[in-house]
Amino acid sequence: MTTVTSDLLDRYQNYRVRRWLIQEQRLSGLLPGWRTRRRRRALAVTVVLAIAVMLLAGLLCALDLRMAALAILPATLIFIPAWGMLRVVSQVQDSAPAVTLDELEIAQRNSARSAGLTVTQILTLLPVFYLIFVSVLAPEISAFQSAYAGGVMVLATLLAGGCTPGLILAWNRPDPEPES
Repeated sequence: MTTVTSDLLDRYQNYRVRRWLIQEQRLSGLLPGWRTRRRRRALAVTVVLAIAVMLLAGLLCALDLRMAALAILPATLIFIPAWGMLRVVSQVQDSAPAVTLDELEIAQRNSARSAGLTVTQILTLLPVFYLIFVSVLAPEISAFQSAYAGGVMVLATLLAGGCTPGLILAWNRPDPEPES
């Protein structure tokens, strides 16, 4: 006998598979020249550098360098299209439903997701501790130095962890087979 919960989960999973297959078909012809390993790696490095600039901007804001806040805008303007392109050319494998992948792809995806969770947990602890300690040890500092700087650092670390699975899979994926 099926329960309401399992029925709901099954329907959602079926919907998710249908939606992913439609998206895969729609994106399959986009950016064919960017699907090589070399280009995917260039996009991955661009994404990592953009996130690093965001993190550095947060650190500099914590030191009350107000002009550092301006670095977030170009970093974001570089990150968004680079990450979008990387997801397209790596076929969004990091968020694919399990039924659309073979056993090797599932193992790779799960391993990359595990690494992403670890990166998220480790990196996000640093700005969280900064926010906790700065509020206790230096309550007189400005909101810019505490809340804004900490928020930017948390954002950068969450992006780093969230992007890690896609970055790993895009970096390690072999070149696509040439079409005949």
